[in-house]
Amino acid sequence: MATNVSTSLTPAQRRRAVLDKRGVGSARRLTSAAPTKVFWGILAVTTLLTVFGLMMVLSATSIEAVNRGGSPWAMFQKQLMWAIFGLFAGWATYRMPYHQWHGIAKYALWASYGLMVLPRVPGVGLEINGARAWVALGPIRFQPSEVLKVTLLLYCASVLSRRRKEIANWERSLKPVMTAWAVTVALCMFLQRDLGAAIVFTCIVMATLFIAGAPIRWMGGMVTTFGVVSFFLIMASSRLQHRFFAFLDLEGNKGHWAYQVWQSVLSIANGGIAGVGVGQGTGKWGYVPLAHSDFIFAIIAEEFGLIGTVSVIGGFMVLLTLGMQAARGARDHYGALLAGGITSWLCVQALINIGGVIGAMPVTGLTLPLLSYGGSSLFMTMAAVGLLLNVARNMK
Repeated sequence: MATNVSTSLTPAQRRRAVLDKRGVGSARRLTSAAPTKVFWGILAVTTLLTVFGLMMVLSATSIEAVNRGGSPWAMFQKQLMWAIFGLFAGWATYRMPYHQWHGIAKYALWASYGLMVLPRVPGVGLEINGARAWVALGPIRFQPSEVLKVTLLLYCASVLSRRRKEIANWERSLKPVMTAWAVTVALCMFLQRDLGAAIVFTCIVMATLFIAGAPIRWMGGMVTTFGVVSFFLIMASSRLQHRFFAFLDLEGNKGHWAYQVWQSVLSIANGGIAGVGVGQGTGKWGYVPLAHSDFIFAIIAEEFGLIGTVSVIGGFMVLLTLGMQAARGARDHYGALLAGGITSWLCVQALINIGGVIGAMPVTGLTLPLLSYGGSSLFMTMAAVGLLLNVARNMK
């Protein structure tokens, strides 16, 4: 009789029965309720941005690949492969009850710190544009900092959610988070010389602390400390000085330090209202360096014009709105911190990237999430989106 009852259950009912038998509460498993509009909205906007990004990577890399004597599809195929891997990673983080990250967040963070040292290993690390932040293992290249973005967020959210009632306690709550942030920033700034990544990490931790309700004085102290250290680091290097302050005089520096941004602005202006057409842009013909990665927004603006740029910016604004709704409606504090942190990370990084491309901010070497060429960036971003969808799927 028992066998007949068990076999008559649906897969979802059997799964819930197993979870109940193991003592996993309803707050720690996927809900059986229908997905919310927030869930479908986040899924739609991230899917559209990813697909559009793949199309723009093909457009921006085909000519460069041919000039190198390769196939015009080569870089696109690599990006597509990473997108497929990222799809599986996002599915895994979506299906896995996010509370299970509590137990492994600390160990994942330590493992990520180990990866951050790899770019300094001879024969493994790569230096690009003055930053030694890449690792090459055979045909695979990746940035360890992309992995660290997710693990640092998981760790901070775990600590702050577990000690929610002690959020103002320096020793119990703030010290572990501040220590993790300080180690992360130090690795980025002094070991890898990647100030752009350090800025993003600071924004991630700041957003998590703010959502958790941490005292403003501690966050102010963190920002002040980071600003002072960054200032002295920039002033100690003439290369960093020129790179970070060139945007203040684009025309005067267009022959050297602001060449990239100047060409980017010309490409954007060439796009006009409706753009010159898909694949018809000229900026990617070598005029705009890194047109397929850091400066892909300029190619979007040239080929799709104002309509394309407004659509991309609008997409991130919709993601910001929906992500914060997911954080506000999360079933628990941990979910709220995860959703708020992921949303802040993606949107702040998009803001910094676009600001650098249009000449309104310093160029930091950050990619445009979901759109730029870069396998590890796309892979980890899609894994983070899976976590965000996990929280949105389990809203109250």
